[in-house]
Amino acid sequence: MDLNTIWFLGIAVLFAGFFVLEGFDFGVGMLLPFVGGDTPEDNDRRRTAQVSTIGPLWDGNEVWLVTAAAAIFAAFPEWYATLLSGFFFLFVLILVGLIVRGVSLEWRVKGKTAQWRRRCDIGTTFGSYLPAFLWGLIFTNLVAGVPLNDKGRISSFTDGFVGLFNPLGLAGGLAFVLLFALHGAIFVALKAHEPLRGRARTLALRWLAAPTAIVSLLYVVWLQNVAGAQWTWIAVAVAALGIAAAIGATFANRDGFAFAATTIAIAAVCVVLFGSLFPDVIRSTSAHPGWDIYSAASNPYTLRIMSWAGIIILPAVIVAQAWSFWSFRQRVKV
Repeated sequence: MDLNTIWFLGIAVLFAGFFVLEGFDFGVGMLLPFVGGDTPEDNDRRRTAQVSTIGPLWDGNEVWLVTAAAAIFAAFPEWYATLLSGFFFLFVLILVGLIVRGVSLEWRVKGKTAQWRRRCDIGTTFGSYLPAFLWGLIFTNLVAGVPLNDKGRISSFTDGFVGLFNPLGLAGGLAFVLLFALHGAIFVALKAHEPLRGRARTLALRWLAAPTAIVSLLYVVWLQNVAGAQWTWIAVAVAALGIAAAIGATFANRDGFAFAATTIAIAAVCVVLFGSLFPDVIRSTSAHPGWDIYSAASNPYTLRIMSWAGIIILPAVIVAQAWSFWSFRQRVKV
């Protein structure tokens, strides 16, 4: 296994970590309008408690995205250039969503009125739905292929924006939203006391379980038939079993097992995406051959330097984040 393959796998792991960790953050934000409550004051207290479940964690989870983007820039500059230039407007929208969500989460505690907190919650919800949907849209089209011009760049703004909203891309965006919403509901059930825990379990079982299972299974099977490798059928089966196990564990009141199952399901979807893409990094639907892990890569010396830096830095980051999760492991009260 050469360094090109190792760094492709490393980037896949970084994005899988981002989708697993930031996925439940997105899910918690998506479900803020549905926390219930008998009175406006009770609803406000529940939303405060739900935000508190991710309060110490969400900004640390975004480090995985920053690291993945930096790894693409250093290891595969042609991938970075084509991706950022071709999907520029979509990435701007993702950044807008992340900024609005981050500001809303940080400023929510600055105001003293319920109206201020409601406005911040609207920003958090918007900044959770939009990036989740767009990440599914982008990665699905990367695997299925996009038109590239003779320089290996995405042909036009239309191809890099309007053309991505095809049926398979839309299915990917919707599947990501539903998966993250279910992941977030189960996380709230794991992290919150009653009555918020019971409300999260109700959302997971009554409103999210069936749509998530149906849409996600249809999506991964569709993607597999369009662009998948033979061996990625295993990941498709693991994703389906993970979602089924999460629903069953939630029904059986096993929150920790359910959260582990949705984690496995999201990781399996990432395996389908990156396993189907390999050895390409951007697949072409035009005359251009596209970019793979060799044509898009930096020189071997750069990859060696990156490898030594990754060996030293990545374990420290994982240990620090694990410590933060352990420090804030207690359930949140309404």
